[in-house]
Amino acid sequence: MKKIGFIDYFIDEWHANNYPKFISESLYKDEFKVHMAWEEFCPTDKKNLKDWCREFNVIPASSIQDVVDKCDCIIVLAPSNPEVHERFSEIPLKSGKPVYIDKPFASDLKTAERIFGNAEEGKTPMMSSSALRFGSEIQNFLKDTLKRDKVKFAAIRGGGSSFEEYAIHQIEMLVMLMGGGAKNVMQCGTSTNNLLVVEYEDGRRASVSRYSPQPFGITVEYGDKIFTANTMGDFFPRFINSMLEFFKTAKPSNKKEETLEIVRILEVSIKALKTPDKWIKIG
Repeated sequence: MKKIGFIDYFIDEWHANNYPKFISESLYKDEFKVHMAWEEFCPTDKKNLKDWCREFNVIPASSIQDVVDKCDCIIVLAPSNPEVHERFSEIPLKSGKPVYIDKPFASDLKTAERIFGNAEEGKTPMMSSSALRFGSEIQNFLKDTLKRDKVKFAAIRGGGSSFEEYAIHQIEMLVMLMGGGAKNVMQCGTSTNNLLVVEYEDGRRASVSRYSPQPFGITVEYGDKIFTANTMGDFFPRFINSMLEFFKTAKPSNKKEETLEIVRILEVSIKALKTPDKWIKIG
């Protein structure tokens, strides 16, 4: 059994609380287990590391270095705090052991480029993605339906409590469908609903919406056809399988260029929340 180590800002959060079960039910359940965990601090309303580890039958680590030394593969969590990912991944990315960094990958493009630079310098395999990338609906569309027709327009829908934290999911799917070349963004929603319009260098446009109770879904115009998926229900099991396959093969399922494009769009889109109804150039 290969040992997985968790590195988190605080360990009592949704991803850390659910990944052990997902891993134990995955295609690779006989090959991987969560072995050790570390948190930087414990909020007063959360379980501390010792209690969390006792509940999940995991060993509490004394430091990030302790996790790296005693585990075969590393998951840097902190899904709500991407600003700590560069700092938390510095030691793991020197190890040569596969490192998965939870989404959002980084708060800005410059930080994302530095993290990739650290991985390349340390010759360490690294992967980061939204779980929505792995939903069978979008994967099957891209593989079986789209074929050679270029996407003309995509409308990406989803929920979540805030655009800043949850729009990563929609923007990941946006980049998968539309590719690179986003030129401008405009936020034109309301105080409770976000609507982002993305304009591309070749004149194409796409929309990203976030409304708290809204399920994830996509509508895509390609060639003279329309494809719609109003439910996306199997993305988390498929994501866990892909992450574990990366740990096994050291080959990430998504490209560096896509991850950087996602960060590039997300960074400017969050800034654009302050200037609604105005086009903002993506640098």
